[in-house]
Amino acid sequence: MDPYANIAAYRFARMGELKPLRERLLNLCRSWELKGTILLSTEGINLFVAGHPGPVDQLLIELRKLPGLENLEVKRSESDHQPFSRMLVRIKKEIIAFGVEGIDPVDRPSPKLSAKTLKAWLDEGRKLTLIDTRNDYEVKLGTFRNALPAGIDQFRDFPAAVAKLPEALKNEPIVMFCTGGIRCEKAGPFMEQMGFKNVFQLEGGILKYFEDCGGDHYDGECFVFDRRVGLDPGLRETQSVQCFRCQEPLSESDQKDPRYVPGESCPACHRSEEEHATLRREERQARLDQLRNPLPGSLPYDNFRPMSVPGRCQGWALLDFLADILPHIPAEEWLGLAAEGFLMGPDKTPVGPERKVAAGERYYRKLPGCVEPDVNSAIQILHEDEALIVINKPAPLPMHPGGRFNKNTLEFFMHAAYRPEKPRPAHRLDANTTGVLVLSRRQRVAAKVQPQFANGEIDKVYLARVQGHPSSDQFTCSLPITAEPGELGARAIDTQNGLPASTEFQVRQRLPDGTALLEVRPRTGRTHQIRLHLQALGWSICGDPTFLNAGQFGRQQTLETEAPPMCLHAWRIALTHPITKQRTEYEAPTPSWAQGLLRVESEAESRIESARQPGTTDGYLSPT
Repeated sequence: MDPYANIAAYRFARMGELKPLRERLLNLCRSWELKGTILLSTEGINLFVAGHPGPVDQLLIELRKLPGLENLEVKRSESDHQPFSRMLVRIKKEIIAFGVEGIDPVDRPSPKLSAKTLKAWLDEGRKLTLIDTRNDYEVKLGTFRNALPAGIDQFRDFPAAVAKLPEALKNEPIVMFCTGGIRCEKAGPFMEQMGFKNVFQLEGGILKYFEDCGGDHYDGECFVFDRRVGLDPGLRETQSVQCFRCQEPLSESDQKDPRYVPGESCPACHRSEEEHATLRREERQARLDQLRNPLPGSLPYDNFRPMSVPGRCQGWALLDFLADILPHIPAEEWLGLAAEGFLMGPDKTPVGPERKVAAGERYYRKLPGCVEPDVNSAIQILHEDEALIVINKPAPLPMHPGGRFNKNTLEFFMHAAYRPEKPRPAHRLDANTTGVLVLSRRQRVAAKVQPQFANGEIDKVYLARVQGHPSSDQFTCSLPITAEPGELGARAIDTQNGLPASTEFQVRQRLPDGTALLEVRPRTGRTHQIRLHLQALGWSICGDPTFLNAGQFGRQQTLETEAPPMCLHAWRIALTHPITKQRTEYEAPTPSWAQGLLRVESEAESRIESARQPGTTDGYLSPT
């Protein structure tokens, strides 16, 4: 018996009179014993059809008679069986569902890149970003080496995924690809609409690349939407199958798992919730790791600093509003920025200084060609569940946009890795502080977690390495701290008007180099509390660039990545879980400067425990 011919083709073209065309094609295909799917739309045609070679060629002759389809190109492969169960011809609004208006692949397509050109670029190591526009389950079977997956479950999610891409990519070469090219026909123009200036689509997709170039630079196989499931770089059917129960693609190794029962279940169906959670966490971690090279803020980009209009400025001139909220910037500077087109309105188009503003509007100062300092972005996910994300924060890494940092921030990394979610930190760590950090996944979760911090219900334990040897093994500092920042944004001790603050310290090791390792328990949560209290006691933290010895203040805030670390680490945190209501503790690995030092002699432990008993005041420092 002759092998079955399998064809896949699409073409964007202006098409009309779809109902009679549908009936004619359906009758022809049935008479020729062809099976598969043909989608018709006013924007073109998309088809996957299989049958004996002669009838397949007859179908192509008929299709190429239609206006706009004269040059319809197809991708061919062979199989020893019919991969489809029936013949469908359907009329659709779109031949590939996308849901975004104004995309016109017919008259405004993105530039196409041939398979051979892409291979040549990859051979020579040309700098580019490969974006896989396919669904996650398709990517599982194979993709181009070092490609960035869109991270989507369906193509309609692609616009949301694009919104999370690093801004720097808008000026970099991008080559997007899918199975046969059709999704990129819409994804490319959409990305151009979103400001990406150098977008190419792989002509003919993965299947055309396999046909022309084989498997160079590609790992695995290509998922196809028929009974064959997967094709290798030789366009031969692989041994991959789909689970009957959950439709998960299963490679040969998956099928060797004892949990795979043909027609019933697969390893994915049998995974425990813990296993699923581990896989999800690994996927998020992989996304975080991909964002590290290059750092999103390392390439020049236009930064837009927002400025919101308060109610009191309703109807003011823009220049007066700016003078009110940023009085330290002279009017001449704002006038110069406006003349250069760097003052932008709510729609991010230039505005003049005389424009009247309205309460609630947001204006922007454009900072062109921004390049941010390097940071340590090695974020480690320690725990993840439906409510919380717990990470080990590296340093130096600012948590929120501000000053010199906009993209090289914890917020940017976490939002990009968890898109479309926007995890919210439940508390704060300084840019130079490492350790355990809790984030809420949703607003309703944050509403249950953050009050625990405000009410002092959270137990936090830090490690600190300080200059000097404290005389007491255990001591407390209760010096009040200012509510508002001073110079360089730092707080200060204020015994007259400061807010109450209390920190407990325990000496873990006194070291020969003149430093000491402390265990620190902040009982309140004032900004810079631990650093300020230690400075006030005369034992500044090793590597602290701001709170120096003898009440001196350094002018540096965020350390350089190559500088010695600031030896302050958020080690443990305990809270009431917002869902389970159980008291839960999370711990971050100890940093290198504390490893091997967490040892306290039993005699010292007993002494410290005794000092904690009610009525003991030894080593206590009063606010006065």
